[in-house]
Amino acid sequence: MKDGVLVIDKPRGPTSFDVVAKLRRILGEKRIGHTGTLDPMATGVLPICVGEACKLVPFLTDCDKAYEAEVIFGVRTATGDAEGEVLETRDASALDPARVAELATTLVGPILQRPPMYSAVRVDGRRLYELAREGKEVERVARPIVVQALAVTPLEGPRYRLRITCSKGTYVRVIAEDLGALLGVGAHLCQLRRTRVGRFTIDEAVPLAEVAASARRVGLADAIAFLPTLVLDEVGARRIRDGQERWLLGLPVPPAEGRSRLLDARGALVGVISRTGEKILFERVFVDKHPSSEAKTAHTKTGADHSRDA
Repeated sequence: MKDGVLVIDKPRGPTSFDVVAKLRRILGEKRIGHTGTLDPMATGVLPICVGEACKLVPFLTDCDKAYEAEVIFGVRTATGDAEGEVLETRDASALDPARVAELATTLVGPILQRPPMYSAVRVDGRRLYELAREGKEVERVARPIVVQALAVTPLEGPRYRLRITCSKGTYVRVIAEDLGALLGVGAHLCQLRRTRVGRFTIDEAVPLAEVAASARRVGLADAIAFLPTLVLDEVGARRIRDGQERWLLGLPVPPAEGRSRLLDARGALVGVISRTGEKILFERVFVDKHPSSEAKTAHTKTGADHSRDA
């Protein structure tokens, strides 16, 4: 299976774009994209869309994510992680684990989070990290995020482990810094590992060093199995793939509000639609690279009929 989602266990060091570039060489495929960046320091789950699966990127970037992080309290850095210059050091030896856990609960739920200066967010056409490297700091608009869960475990001295489940766009570095600020001692991340992106988990991830051209991929339909599903017959699926999108208005079962995936009778992904009120929008239509013999015959007859009409 060439098209699909390849779940990579990203090592520490390379950027997400470095991983994509390497996979293009290994897989011999130009159409490759990731579903959300990981900092160079971070490791863990990095879903990579290959071939036709690149059309899935907008749907997979919306998924919740889970992380395991290690935080050192008492040391604040310019980047919020271990790679930044130390800005301030305070004594955190007397931290009470119960107090740390109590204050962590104040960061759970819908909150506003301001992107850090060392991030890829654009302001007036410039990446924030570019401005930060020039010694500049600009105003950043706080963005709404949701932290579904935040568990804190003491390790050794001022080092703690955080387990976080959160919405897209969450900076774990900022969570660590905010918790350090609440405790009055500052903090920074020393390790960060992403353990889940939507349905993709670290258990199924392949180390980058072990990826081969034959590496297993998650199929297109399975990759977005979290969406409501409508199953079409062969005629309906063919019409959609041929661009006859209005045929959908005659569906016996209307799609749910929001996004739905369309499957053919064999379980292959036909498209993704979204419904708002009575309006149906096609967001993506997918090529069927393994059509059934019945569909092939129908295509041939249709083509012959059209040529005679011409």
